[in-house]
Amino acid sequence: MAQKPQSTTATAPRLGKPLKRSFFDRSVHEVAPDLIGATFLVGGVGGIIVEVEAYHHTEPAAHSFNGPTPRNQVMFGPPGFSYVYRSYGIHWCVNFVCEKAGSASAVLIRALEPTHGLAAMRRRRGLDDARALCSGPGKLCEALGISIAHSELPLDRPPIALYARTETPDIATGVRIGITKAVELPWRYGVKGSKFLSKPFASA
Repeated sequence: MAQKPQSTTATAPRLGKPLKRSFFDRSVHEVAPDLIGATFLVGGVGGIIVEVEAYHHTEPAAHSFNGPTPRNQVMFGPPGFSYVYRSYGIHWCVNFVCEKAGSASAVLIRALEPTHGLAAMRRRRGLDDARALCSGPGKLCEALGISIAHSELPLDRPPIALYARTETPDIATGVRIGITKAVELPWRYGVKGSKFLSKPFASA
């Protein structure tokens, strides 16, 4: 049995049970808040998920809204796979595909609290402040070394590893960030008051 990666911080919480692809075979609106507090690692580098957004093909902000394309095809497949795309031609963003095949739903991972492989993250990001390493979807992909090569990969096999949270944090909800359609939907979730968020919640 493979050993769990060791934390590079003295205060990092213990890892929970590994999450299987079956975890994602349900409503994106159940999966998204349940990911808050889980640990996401790529090649042993990563941290605790503190902010996510849910997307569903029935609303126009989702990449799957207008149907399948070569880029978003993985969203229409089975749950438990990664969907990586480039935002504004600059930053990679990573999503976790949810719900049954054809539903085309996914959770965007927006921010992490770095706990594993901080030296590698600092080198990749070119900065030292732990709070800024993964405080946004593009930042965390750069910190974890995520690129298009990581798209369409199973979420329960190397190099990706996900571990269930060991306790339920106080979760804040709000509208999603950086979109121009379906802006009223409160489908953003995060750890209330976390200093690692990409942007504070209005209610936090």
